Amino acid sequence: MGDQAKLSVGGKEIDLPVLKGSVGPDVIDIRKLYAQTGAFTYDPGFTSTGSCESALTYIDGDEGVLLHRGYPIGQLAEQSSFLEVCYLLLNGELPSQAELGKFEHTITRHTMVHEQLSSFFSGFRRDAHPMAVMCGVVGALSAFYHDSTDISDPVQRRIASHRLIAKMPTIAAMAYKYSVGQPFVYPDNKLSYAGNFLKMTFGVPAEEYEVIPAVEKAMDRIFILHADHEQNASTSTVRLAGSSGANPFACIAAGIACLWGPAHGGANEACLNMLREIGTPDKIPHFIERAKDKNDPFRLMGFGHRVYKNYDPRATVMQQTVREVFDALKVNDPLFETALRLEELARSDPYFIEKKLFPNVDFYSGIILSAIGFPTEMFTVLFALARTVGWVAQWNEMIGDPGQKIGRPRQLYTGPTERDYVPLSAR
Repeated sequence: MGDQAKLSVGGKEIDLPVLKGSVGPDVIDIRKLYAQTGAFTYDPGFTSTGSCESALTYIDGDEGVLLHRGYPIGQLAEQSSFLEVCYLLLNGELPSQAELGKFEHTITRHTMVHEQLSSFFSGFRRDAHPMAVMCGVVGALSAFYHDSTDISDPVQRRIASHRLIAKMPTIAAMAYKYSVGQPFVYPDNKLSYAGNFLKMTFGVPAEEYEVIPAVEKAMDRIFILHADHEQNASTSTVRLAGSSGANPFACIAAGIACLWGPAHGGANEACLNMLREIGTPDKIPHFIERAKDKNDPFRLMGFGHRVYKNYDPRATVMQQTVREVFDALKVNDPLFETALRLEELARSDPYFIEKKLFPNVDFYSGIILSAIGFPTEMFTVLFALARTVGWVAQWNEMIGDPGQKIGRPRQLYTGPTERDYVPLSAR
């Protein structure tokens, strides 16, 4: 018998098992709490509740650690490729040369979307937000790919997983092209995952598109750094939708809808807007003073993180990438100078150090994406594109978990108690 937690409720004492993971905090198993005591726990936002068992991603926010299947994010971002990380998340181990080659071939051959899906886009207004388009189009995939919606069939689950990872860049690029009134660009099987996405987004039929290696590498890294982040709001949404037996395309569309919220996927956009508000480097001290003033509504976006109480390990990798992209694109913009100067000041100012307000991944990724040429409304779309593999891997893990039940959170009811209906004439 392992450790037990003792709980006293209404004069009755019960023992609850304490479960231990391979690393991280212990978990008190409360599954039989209601049966034994007639009471529920109360945890708005589920911030103290383990909702599932998972072997995918581990985060230690206090120490600034992010591991995918045990591998540190820094090592993966420096030495791996996005499709290699996809394979790792889906299969549990890094691929051999042959396995990676086969996986890359499979994903590359799945990048085209059904031609009728192209006409689906014309039903949207041109000024529709790309995330609204993504929600609709990804949700509609189940209407086009009936042969991979049976979740009880592991082969169909694998095909659906590959399709989602492969087609998301195509759909994201199409959403962008539609918003700017340019023709869709078909996938190019000769290019890498990131290179192909850049061509579909920025290429035009009138001329040859040239992929810039530094930009391609930066894009691939941004995808790696956003691939999975444990049981966050959108991932939990995918799992909750999937717990009902919903098809994978509907589950991922639900994740996209959740990610669209500004508190989740919109942080890098908010960071860029803040930099525009500051304007030039000479105004930074004034805005830092405003940020320190509790009575001033101004907030420094892109600093600190809800989970990471230390340095965001993903941000370390992005620091160097910013400079590589700036050099390759010969960027000369006060906005970027402001960002680099603000970063410098934040690292040396006692206020930032004391409050542990270090630049996070959103601070850097927003600057890079803007330098590459993406409008801010596309930032969350790129986040969704990268996070698809995490959602798919978590969904697959959930389907295969024998302990998984349909999600059914409880509540603390504070409404009226039972009362009799009063006829309309008597009210």
